[in-house]
Amino acid sequence: MLEILSLIRQGGDPRWCRSVPNWERGPWLETLLGLRRARGNARPRIISSHLPLHLFPRAFFGSKAKVIYTVRDPKDVLVSLFHFARIFRPYKDPGS
Repeated sequence: MLEILSLIRQGGDPRWCRSVPNWERGPWLETLLGLRRARGNARPRIISSHLPLHLFPRAFFGSKAKVIYTVRDPKDVLVSLFHFARIFRPYKDPGS
């Protein structure tokens, strides 16, 4: 979704997507570094978050901001976590 929004913001020109890392184009709202980076980004801003909408800052609701809510299939999330855990090894081997 970040790639699509970045391309829309730049009128379809992929140079910005190729030259600016994800965490700078769409910083995470729930981290202090991400919040600082988001405030410094040019408008219109792209902000990423795992927060539910009701935990967003109050100022957000009085703004003209748009929300794109992306949801993944739970089975896809578990399969992805399974493969990530096997590569990264932060967890005990989940087995088959």
